[in-house]
Amino acid sequence: MPSVTGGKARGGGAGGYGGITGGKLTALSTVGRREEPRTSSGIVELDRVLGGGLVAGGVTLIGGEPGIGKSTLLLQVADSVARAGGTVLYVAGEESLEQIRLRADRLGVVADIQLTRDTRAEHIAALMNEHRPALCIVDSIQTVTVEGEGAPGGVAQVRDGTSMLTRAAKETGTATVLVGHVTKDGTVAGPKVMEHIVDTTVFLETVGAFRLLRSVKNRFGQAGELGVFEMRGEGLMAVENPSAAFLAERPVGVPGSVVAATVDGQRPMLLEVQALASKTPYPNARRVVVGLDPRRVDVVLAVLERRLDLTLGGLDVYVNLAGGLKVPDPGLDLAVALAVYSAVVGRSLPTSVAVFGEVGLAGEVRSTVASQRRAEEAGRAGYKRLIVPPGLDGHAGVKSVEEAVGVVWQAAKV
Repeated sequence: MPSVTGGKARGGGAGGYGGITGGKLTALSTVGRREEPRTSSGIVELDRVLGGGLVAGGVTLIGGEPGIGKSTLLLQVADSVARAGGTVLYVAGEESLEQIRLRADRLGVVADIQLTRDTRAEHIAALMNEHRPALCIVDSIQTVTVEGEGAPGGVAQVRDGTSMLTRAAKETGTATVLVGHVTKDGTVAGPKVMEHIVDTTVFLETVGAFRLLRSVKNRFGQAGELGVFEMRGEGLMAVENPSAAFLAERPVGVPGSVVAATVDGQRPMLLEVQALASKTPYPNARRVVVGLDPRRVDVVLAVLERRLDLTLGGLDVYVNLAGGLKVPDPGLDLAVALAVYSAVVGRSLPTSVAVFGEVGLAGEVRSTVASQRRAEEAGRAGYKRLIVPPGLDGHAGVKSVEEAVGVVWQAAKV
């Protein structure tokens, strides 16, 4: 069996293992620190998701359903970068140049963007090397072809095309965005290795009247960031205050409505938790949950029955997270408890109250992740009374669901 003693291999051949010598090693302490230069996309919410803007030489993959607004968003970014003086290369693999011009006119794009319909990866890389653009947009990566690698859109084509364009982006310092098709289950079509090759992966999805942009991978920033947009005639517009947008249609003074502070990814937001209770005509009462974890809601309902003697057996209970979001956040437990209690007793919460906290089986209220950020978001939105777990600076906190009910309704009893 080969062994190594004193840095010399024995039994592995002269000069190395099997005659092969290793490459050069570099100590981590000798590696220099370098912040990659960034270029603003011109869209605040997109810059947030990317961690501060487009990185020179960075490659971003953006996925989303057809027609959701990926091309619209990127044309707006191209216009912003070009207006700031950067050269922009736009590779159109799915639309004619005339179609892009029509969209540009609708969006009010006036900057001089360089267009091409040549989707051969070798030619795109050559254009990047020749013009050294600040930004290159490839729409879409599934239309890119590599010579001698099978049919366009195939696994080998997409993999090798992504690798070639990534290499060109690194060599030329070009911020590059690749548009990717998605499958029925919402993942980017093509080999999984494609997501490993790129630096950043983001997804655009529709939630009610809004578009949400989420980062699931980011080598240059925090993954899990969330950007909120609204589709208008002039394009995708950033929603810089999502809390106000999601609470804009909240009814005031209605039982069963609670403002909850949550965290989606890394972003604190205020959302409305709604509950409705009605007598059931069926032998078994129904439990309908939309936007929340049904199992957690079942736990909260059990706690209300056991710890607060709230009778729910003959009632259908409906719980909804307004706005179309799906947030499996344990920190919404207390909001669910108060919303259901409010709906059953027919008493609304004061308009100045916001809530968050996890509920345990003993009825205790537990702390949640990002509690301070949740509280700060509620404060910025003007909510002066927070029903929160104990231990949060500046707030008394409640130790149990029963105590929370007492604080809100001055010990109201069913």
